[in-house]
Amino acid sequence: MSDNMPRVAVLMAAYNGMAFIEEQLQSIEQQESVDVSLFISVDISSDGTYEWCCEYAQQCEQVTVLPYGDKFEGAAANFFHLINNVDFSGFDYVALADQDDIWLENKLTRACQQLNKNKFDGYSSNVLAFWDNGREILIDKAQRQKKYDYLFEAAGPGCTYVLTVSALMVFKKIVMAKPEQIKQIALHDWLIYAFFRSKKYQWFIDSAITMRYRQHQNNQVGVNKGWQAYLNRFQLLRSGWYKQQVIAIAELIEEREINIHSRWALLSNINQLRRHWLDRVILFYIVLFRIY
Repeated sequence: MSDNMPRVAVLMAAYNGMAFIEEQLQSIEQQESVDVSLFISVDISSDGTYEWCCEYAQQCEQVTVLPYGDKFEGAAANFFHLINNVDFSGFDYVALADQDDIWLENKLTRACQQLNKNKFDGYSSNVLAFWDNGREILIDKAQRQKKYDYLFEAAGPGCTYVLTVSALMVFKKIVMAKPEQIKQIALHDWLIYAFFRSKKYQWFIDSAITMRYRQHQNNQVGVNKGWQAYLNRFQLLRSGWYKQQVIAIAELIEEREINIHSRWALLSNINQLRRHWLDRVILFYIVLFRIY
């Protein structure tokens, strides 16, 4: 690799991934004009994912498989494990990867260019969701960022995130210092975005599509489209899960600018809480009628 290529550490959380992981790894291998090192952490699996990844690493010196044996019970805990245990201090950027997507060849190059040229600290992008039956949907997360949107949503799928090492090293200190609080977080991408934004790091949400976002029955978090998806989200609201996550994230990042426990504070700042207008309308009513 050329010395002037951006050095990118790709962190992949895997679990029972044999159906799709090889195609994803090939798409990471084919990234243009970047020097990539891949670090894989495999949750305890029953389909031979760990053994296959070890064989793959033996054939590719830029691939490292972390020690096996931990039961993470979710991608978030696995990604926090990666951030905690991978030494990425010698890299320029860190990217997060799921095991079942397909990256476009310029995904990392485009992200690195945006981060470097415009002095951003975090990058995410739109994706094209796809199903095995040929269905495709654009997932548009590139609406204008709002002052407090990070408290109520992520920047988009975490598998599009590319982060500067300098900023992520600060986040890593939180992961290492507050392990019990970290365990309460169900969505790593939401917390990362919240931390970056709350600490005044600059984040760019790209309107370009940089990857194909595979949808299947084993997705931990998939596309929030359709009546079933809306029903699932409503049930999470009624159960208190969403509010619990907002509170846990706010406590971790030591949010002081807005009182998330005050209905008045939330309602009076509703235009600053979500990026999409429809999401703001929905949030207004669920706060107003105490569903949240």
